Amino acid sequence: MNVSRPIVIALGVGFVFGLTVSYLFINTQRFSYSTDFLTDLQSHWLSYNKNNGIQPDFHDAHDHNDIEDAKGPTTEVVFHSPEEDAHKGEAVVAQDLAKSVRVLCWIMTGPQNHESKARHVKATWGKRCNKLIFMSSKADESLPAVKLNVKEGRDSLWGKTKQAFEYVYKNHLDEADWFLKADDDTFTIVENLRFLLKDKNSSEPMFFGHKFKPFVPQGYFSGGAGYVLSKAALISFVEQGVHNSSICRQDDGGSEDVEMGKCMDKLHVIAGDSRDTLGRKRFFPFVPEHHLIPGHIDKNGWYYKYIYYPEEEGLACCSDNAISFHYVPPNMMYVLEYLIYHLRPYGISMDSHPQDITVIKK
Repeated sequence: MNVSRPIVIALGVGFVFGLTVSYLFINTQRFSYSTDFLTDLQSHWLSYNKNNGIQPDFHDAHDHNDIEDAKGPTTEVVFHSPEEDAHKGEAVVAQDLAKSVRVLCWIMTGPQNHESKARHVKATWGKRCNKLIFMSSKADESLPAVKLNVKEGRDSLWGKTKQAFEYVYKNHLDEADWFLKADDDTFTIVENLRFLLKDKNSSEPMFFGHKFKPFVPQGYFSGGAGYVLSKAALISFVEQGVHNSSICRQDDGGSEDVEMGKCMDKLHVIAGDSRDTLGRKRFFPFVPEHHLIPGHIDKNGWYYKYIYYPEEEGLACCSDNAISFHYVPPNMMYVLEYLIYHLRPYGISMDSHPQDITVIKK
Protein backbone atom coordinates (compact mmCIF):
# COMPACT_ATOMS: atom_id res chain seq x y z
CA MET A 1 0.00 0.00 0.00
CA ASN A 2 1.47 3.33 -1.09
CA VAL A 3 0.85 6.40 1.04
CA SER A 4 1.25 9.75 -0.67
CA ARG A 5 3.55 12.39 0.71
CA PRO A 6 0.74 14.91 1.46
CA ILE A 7 -1.05 12.34 3.62
CA VAL A 8 2.14 11.66 5.60
CA ILE A 9 2.67 15.39 6.14
CA ALA A 10 -0.96 15.87 7.21
CA LEU A 11 -0.75 13.00 9.69
CA GLY A 12 2.49 14.36 11.10
CA VAL A 13 1.12 17.87 11.52
CA GLY A 14 -2.04 16.49 13.13
CA PHE A 15 -0.04 14.39 15.57
CA VAL A 16 2.18 17.31 16.61
CA PHE A 17 -0.83 19.63 16.93
CA GLY A 18 -2.76 17.12 19.06
CA LEU A 19 0.24 16.49 21.29
CA THR A 20 0.74 20.23 21.78
CA VAL A 21 -2.91 20.86 22.67
CA SER A 22 -2.88 17.95 25.12
CA TYR A 23 0.27 19.27 26.81
CA LEU A 24 -1.17 22.78 27.15
CA PHE A 25 -4.47 21.45 28.55
CA ILE A 26 -2.75 19.29 31.16
CA ASN A 27 -0.50 22.11 32.32
CA THR A 28 -3.22 24.76 32.41
CA GLN A 29 -5.12 22.57 34.87
CA ARG A 30 -2.21 22.97 37.27
CA PHE A 31 -1.74 26.65 36.55
CA SER A 32 -3.17 29.09 39.09
CA TYR A 33 -3.39 32.82 38.78
CA SER A 34 -1.99 34.99 41.55
CA THR A 35 -4.29 37.26 43.53
CA ASP A 36 -2.43 40.31 42.15
CA PHE A 37 -3.00 39.12 38.58
CA LEU A 38 -6.72 38.59 39.14
CA THR A 39 -7.06 41.94 40.91
CA ASP A 40 -5.26 43.67 38.05
CA LEU A 41 -7.46 41.87 35.51
CA GLN A 42 -10.60 42.95 37.38
CA SER A 43 -9.30 46.52 37.54
CA HIS A 44 -8.74 46.60 33.75
CA TRP A 45 -12.20 45.14 33.16
CA LEU A 46 -13.86 47.74 35.39
CA SER A 47 -11.88 50.49 33.65
CA TYR A 48 -12.99 49.17 30.27
CA ASN A 49 -16.63 49.21 31.37
CA LYS A 50 -16.33 52.72 32.75
CA ASN A 51 -14.53 54.09 29.65
CA ASN A 52 -17.16 52.56 27.39
CA GLY A 53 -20.13 53.73 29.42
CA ILE A 54 -21.05 50.25 30.64
CA GLN A 55 -22.61 50.60 34.09
CA PRO A 56 -22.74 47.74 36.62
CA ASP A 57 -26.14 46.51 37.74
CA PHE A 58 -26.34 48.17 41.17
CA HIS A 59 -29.64 46.42 41.86
CA ASP A 60 -28.05 42.97 41.48
CA ALA A 61 -24.99 43.47 43.66
CA HIS A 62 -23.18 40.43 44.98
CA ASP A 63 -20.22 42.22 46.57
CA HIS A 64 -18.95 45.72 47.40
CA ASN A 65 -17.31 46.16 43.99
CA ASP A 66 -20.72 45.92 42.31
CA ILE A 67 -21.96 49.08 44.04
CA GLU A 68 -18.66 50.90 44.49
CA ASP A 69 -19.70 53.61 42.02
CA ALA A 70 -23.40 53.68 42.96
CA LYS A 71 -24.59 57.21 43.58
CA GLY A 72 -27.50 58.48 45.64
CA PRO A 73 -29.58 61.64 45.28
CA THR A 74 -27.56 64.85 45.22
CA THR A 75 -30.30 66.94 46.82
CA GLU A 76 -32.19 66.40 50.05
CA VAL A 77 -35.03 63.89 49.86
CA VAL A 78 -38.19 65.22 51.53
CA PHE A 79 -40.13 62.64 53.55
CA HIS A 80 -43.79 62.63 54.57
CA SER A 81 -44.51 64.27 57.89
CA PRO A 82 -45.18 61.92 60.81
CA GLU A 83 -48.06 64.26 61.67
CA GLU A 84 -49.97 63.41 58.49
CA ASP A 85 -53.24 61.54 59.10
CA ALA A 86 -51.83 58.33 57.60
CA HIS A 87 -48.93 58.28 60.07
CA LYS A 88 -50.00 60.26 63.10
CA GLY A 89 -49.61 58.24 66.28
CA GLU A 90 -48.50 55.05 64.52
CA ALA A 91 -45.01 55.03 66.08
CA VAL A 92 -46.01 55.27 69.76
CA VAL A 93 -45.09 51.66 70.58
CA ALA A 94 -41.81 51.90 68.69
CA GLN A 95 -40.92 55.16 70.43
CA ASP A 96 -41.59 53.65 73.85
CA LEU A 97 -39.47 50.61 73.00
CA ALA A 98 -36.62 52.89 71.94
CA LYS A 99 -36.47 54.18 75.52
CA SER A 100 -36.08 50.73 77.07
CA VAL A 101 -34.00 49.03 74.34
CA ARG A 102 -31.30 51.56 73.55
CA VAL A 103 -29.28 50.77 70.42
CA LEU A 104 -26.04 52.45 69.41
CA CYS A 105 -25.27 51.96 65.72
CA TRP A 106 -21.77 52.36 64.38
CA ILE A 107 -21.31 52.28 60.62
CA MET A 108 -18.19 51.04 58.83
CA THR A 109 -17.31 53.58 56.15
CA GLY A 110 -14.39 55.40 54.55
CA PRO A 111 -13.62 58.93 53.28
CA GLN A 112 -14.54 57.94 49.71
CA ASN A 113 -18.03 56.95 50.89
CA HIS A 114 -18.89 59.78 53.29
CA GLU A 115 -20.85 61.70 50.65
CA SER A 116 -21.90 58.89 48.32
CA LYS A 117 -23.12 56.32 50.87
CA ALA A 118 -22.80 57.26 54.56
CA ARG A 119 -24.96 60.39 54.41
CA HIS A 120 -27.81 58.33 52.92
CA VAL A 121 -27.66 55.93 55.87
CA LYS A 122 -27.94 58.95 58.14
CA ALA A 123 -30.90 60.32 56.15
CA THR A 124 -32.82 57.03 56.24
CA TRP A 125 -32.57 54.25 58.79
CA GLY A 126 -29.68 55.63 60.86
CA LYS A 127 -31.87 58.32 62.41
CA ARG A 128 -33.80 55.63 64.32
CA CYS A 129 -30.77 54.52 66.33
CA ASN A 130 -30.45 55.98 69.82
CA LYS A 131 -26.89 56.92 68.87
CA LEU A 132 -25.37 56.94 65.38
CA ILE A 133 -21.62 57.05 64.72
CA PHE A 134 -19.63 56.51 61.52
CA MET A 135 -16.17 54.95 61.74
CA SER A 136 -13.63 56.06 59.15
CA SER A 137 -9.97 57.00 58.70
CA LYS A 138 -11.00 60.64 58.36
CA ALA A 139 -13.10 62.80 60.69
CA ASP A 140 -16.31 64.34 59.33
CA GLU A 141 -18.46 66.46 61.63
CA SER A 142 -21.43 66.38 59.27
CA LEU A 143 -22.04 62.65 59.79
CA PRO A 144 -20.36 62.51 62.39
CA ALA A 145 -17.42 60.28 61.46
CA VAL A 146 -14.67 59.33 63.91
CA LYS A 147 -11.08 59.23 62.65
CA LEU A 148 -9.55 55.86 63.53
CA ASN A 149 -5.83 55.14 63.27
CA VAL A 150 -6.18 52.53 60.56
CA LYS A 151 -5.61 52.16 56.83
CA GLU A 152 -8.57 51.95 54.48
CA GLY A 153 -9.25 48.82 52.43
CA ARG A 154 -10.66 45.34 52.95
CA ASP A 155 -7.38 44.14 54.45
CA SER A 156 -7.88 46.51 57.39
CA LEU A 157 -11.53 45.87 58.24
CA TRP A 158 -10.67 43.72 61.26
CA GLY A 159 -8.39 46.45 62.60
CA LYS A 160 -11.08 49.07 62.04
CA THR A 161 -13.66 46.87 63.80
CA LYS A 162 -11.48 46.45 66.90
CA GLN A 163 -10.73 50.16 67.11
CA ALA A 164 -14.36 51.09 66.56
CA PHE A 165 -15.65 48.90 69.37
CA GLU A 166 -12.87 50.20 71.64
CA TYR A 167 -13.90 53.78 70.85
CA VAL A 168 -17.53 53.02 71.62
CA TYR A 169 -16.56 51.28 74.87
CA LYS A 170 -14.45 54.22 76.03
CA ASN A 171 -16.81 57.01 74.98
CA HIS A 172 -20.41 55.74 74.80
CA LEU A 173 -20.75 52.61 76.93
CA ASP A 174 -23.45 54.08 79.16
CA GLU A 175 -25.50 55.53 76.31
CA ALA A 176 -26.86 52.22 75.02
CA ASP A 177 -27.67 48.63 75.97
CA TRP A 178 -26.92 47.08 72.57
CA PHE A 179 -24.24 47.95 70.02
CA LEU A 180 -24.84 47.35 66.30
CA LYS A 181 -22.08 47.17 63.71
CA ALA A 182 -23.26 47.68 60.11
CA ASP A 183 -21.79 48.74 56.76
CA ASP A 184 -22.58 51.87 54.78
CA ASP A 185 -24.51 49.68 52.32
CA THR A 186 -26.57 47.92 55.00
CA PHE A 187 -30.23 48.86 55.49
CA THR A 188 -31.54 48.14 58.99
CA ILE A 189 -35.10 48.23 60.29
CA VAL A 190 -34.14 49.35 63.79
CA GLU A 191 -37.63 48.89 65.24
CA ASN A 192 -37.49 45.17 64.37
CA LEU A 193 -34.03 44.92 65.91
CA ARG A 194 -35.42 46.30 69.17
CA PHE A 195 -38.33 43.86 68.90
CA LEU A 196 -35.83 40.97 68.72
CA LEU A 197 -33.87 42.31 71.69
CA LYS A 198 -36.68 43.45 73.98
CA ASP A 199 -36.83 40.19 75.95
CA LYS A 200 -33.06 39.67 75.94
CA ASN A 201 -30.80 40.66 78.84
CA SER A 202 -28.02 43.00 77.73
CA SER A 203 -26.13 42.13 80.92
CA GLU A 204 -25.52 38.65 79.53
CA PRO A 205 -22.72 38.15 76.95
CA MET A 206 -24.47 37.45 73.64
CA PHE A 207 -24.68 38.74 70.09
CA PHE A 208 -26.97 38.27 67.08
CA GLY A 209 -26.84 38.40 63.29
CA HIS A 210 -27.01 36.21 60.18
CA LYS A 211 -25.22 33.03 61.21
CA PHE A 212 -22.71 31.13 59.08
CA LYS A 213 -21.29 27.76 60.16
CA PRO A 214 -17.67 27.32 59.00
CA PHE A 215 -14.49 28.34 60.87
CA VAL A 216 -16.10 28.80 64.31
CA PRO A 217 -17.67 26.01 66.44
CA GLN A 218 -20.78 28.04 67.37
CA GLY A 219 -20.89 29.85 64.05
CA TYR A 220 -20.17 33.48 63.21
CA PHE A 221 -22.22 36.38 61.87
CA SER A 222 -22.08 38.01 58.44
CA GLY A 223 -20.39 41.39 58.71
CA GLY A 224 -22.42 42.97 55.92
CA ALA A 225 -25.78 41.92 57.33
CA GLY A 226 -24.72 43.54 60.59
CA TYR A 227 -24.42 42.07 64.06
CA VAL A 228 -25.37 43.43 67.45
CA LEU A 229 -23.51 42.95 70.74
CA SER A 230 -25.01 43.14 74.20
CA LYS A 231 -23.32 45.52 76.61
CA ALA A 232 -21.80 42.54 78.44
CA ALA A 233 -20.43 41.18 75.14
CA LEU A 234 -18.87 44.54 74.28
CA ILE A 235 -17.22 44.80 77.71
CA SER A 236 -15.87 41.28 77.45
CA PHE A 237 -14.57 41.87 73.92
CA VAL A 238 -12.69 45.06 74.80
CA GLU A 239 -11.49 44.21 78.31
CA GLN A 240 -10.54 40.58 77.75
CA GLY A 241 -10.20 39.97 74.03
CA VAL A 242 -8.95 42.81 71.84
CA HIS A 243 -5.41 42.92 73.22
CA ASN A 244 -5.11 39.25 74.17
CA SER A 245 -3.31 37.27 71.44
CA SER A 246 -4.63 33.97 72.79
CA ILE A 247 -8.21 35.16 72.17
CA CYS A 248 -8.25 37.67 69.31
CA ARG A 249 -6.09 38.14 66.26
CA GLN A 250 -3.72 41.03 66.92
CA ASP A 251 -2.96 42.32 63.42
CA ASP A 252 -5.47 44.03 61.15
CA GLY A 253 -5.73 41.20 58.62
CA GLY A 254 -8.25 38.42 58.25
CA SER A 255 -11.96 38.51 57.56
CA GLU A 256 -13.59 40.88 60.02
CA ASP A 257 -16.70 38.81 60.66
CA VAL A 258 -14.81 35.50 61.01
CA GLU A 259 -12.24 37.01 63.39
CA MET A 260 -15.02 38.53 65.49
CA GLY A 261 -16.71 35.13 65.63
CA LYS A 262 -13.51 33.44 66.76
CA CYS A 263 -12.96 36.02 69.51
CA MET A 264 -16.51 35.74 70.78
CA ASP A 265 -16.35 31.97 70.80
CA LYS A 266 -13.19 32.00 72.94
CA LEU A 267 -14.76 34.61 75.22
CA HIS A 268 -17.83 32.37 75.65
CA VAL A 269 -20.09 35.05 74.20
CA ILE A 270 -23.17 33.23 72.90
CA ALA A 271 -23.94 33.49 69.18
CA GLY A 272 -27.71 33.74 69.51
CA ASP A 273 -30.49 32.56 67.22
CA SER A 274 -32.23 35.57 65.66
CA ARG A 275 -34.90 33.66 63.72
CA ASP A 276 -38.56 34.34 64.46
CA THR A 277 -41.04 31.85 65.95
CA LEU A 278 -41.64 30.37 62.49
CA GLY A 279 -37.96 29.75 61.93
CA ARG A 280 -37.63 32.56 59.38
CA LYS A 281 -34.50 34.67 59.29
CA ARG A 282 -34.25 38.36 60.11
CA PHE A 283 -30.68 39.41 59.13
CA PHE A 284 -29.75 39.05 55.44
CA PRO A 285 -26.38 39.39 53.65
CA PHE A 286 -27.90 40.35 50.27
CA VAL A 287 -30.61 42.65 48.93
CA PRO A 288 -34.23 41.45 49.37
CA GLU A 289 -34.53 40.25 45.75
CA HIS A 290 -31.75 37.70 46.17
CA HIS A 291 -33.50 36.02 49.08
CA LEU A 292 -37.09 36.38 47.91
CA ILE A 293 -36.80 35.15 44.32
CA PRO A 294 -36.37 31.36 44.01
CA GLY A 295 -33.24 30.34 42.15
CA HIS A 296 -31.52 33.72 42.42
CA ILE A 297 -28.87 32.37 44.78
CA ASP A 298 -27.02 29.35 43.38
CA LYS A 299 -27.73 26.37 45.62
CA ASN A 300 -24.33 24.93 44.67
CA GLY A 301 -22.54 28.14 45.57
CA TRP A 302 -20.89 29.21 48.79
CA TYR A 303 -24.00 30.68 50.43
CA TYR A 304 -25.96 27.47 50.96
CA LYS A 305 -22.78 25.74 52.13
CA TYR A 306 -22.19 28.46 54.72
CA ILE A 307 -25.62 29.10 56.24
CA TYR A 308 -26.04 27.72 59.75
CA TYR A 309 -29.81 27.32 59.56
CA PRO A 310 -31.74 26.05 56.51
CA GLU A 311 -33.41 28.69 54.37
CA GLU A 312 -36.53 28.27 52.25
CA GLU A 313 -36.90 29.95 48.88
CA GLY A 314 -39.51 32.56 48.15
CA LEU A 315 -41.20 34.74 50.75
CA ALA A 316 -40.90 31.93 53.30
CA CYS A 317 -37.21 32.83 53.57
CA CYS A 318 -37.81 36.03 55.42
CA SER A 319 -39.50 37.05 58.64
CA ASP A 320 -42.22 39.68 58.57
CA ASN A 321 -39.99 41.32 61.17
CA ALA A 322 -36.84 41.28 59.03
CA ILE A 323 -34.03 43.41 60.43
CA SER A 324 -31.38 43.99 57.77
CA PHE A 325 -30.31 43.67 54.14
CA HIS A 326 -26.88 44.19 52.60
CA TYR A 327 -25.39 45.57 49.35
CA VAL A 328 -28.16 48.16 49.25
CA PRO A 329 -27.30 51.03 46.84
CA PRO A 330 -28.00 54.58 48.06
CA ASN A 331 -31.08 55.09 45.88
CA MET A 332 -32.55 51.82 47.13
CA MET A 333 -32.16 53.13 50.70
CA TYR A 334 -34.87 55.68 49.92
CA VAL A 335 -37.04 53.14 48.11
CA LEU A 336 -36.96 50.87 51.17
CA GLU A 337 -37.60 53.87 53.41
CA TYR A 338 -40.76 54.65 51.44
CA LEU A 339 -42.00 51.06 51.17
CA ILE A 340 -41.45 50.29 54.86
CA TYR A 341 -42.34 53.53 56.59
CA HIS A 342 -44.70 55.41 54.26
CA LEU A 343 -46.62 53.15 51.87
CA ARG A 344 -49.89 52.00 53.42
CA PRO A 345 -52.40 49.73 51.61
CA TYR A 346 -55.86 51.15 52.26
CA GLY A 347 -58.09 48.93 54.38
CA ILE A 348 -55.29 46.57 55.39
CA SER A 349 -54.32 46.48 59.06
CA MET A 350 -50.57 46.60 59.54
CA ASP A 351 -51.06 44.08 62.33
CA SER A 352 -52.29 41.44 59.87
CA HIS A 353 -49.93 38.87 58.41
CA PRO A 354 -51.29 37.05 55.34
CA GLN A 355 -50.23 33.48 54.79
CA ASP A 356 -47.45 32.78 52.32
CA ILE A 357 -48.42 31.40 48.95
CA THR A 358 -46.42 28.86 47.01
CA VAL A 359 -44.36 30.36 44.21
CA ILE A 360 -45.24 28.51 41.00
CA LYS A 361 -42.26 26.65 39.61
CA LYS A 362 -41.94 25.47 36.05
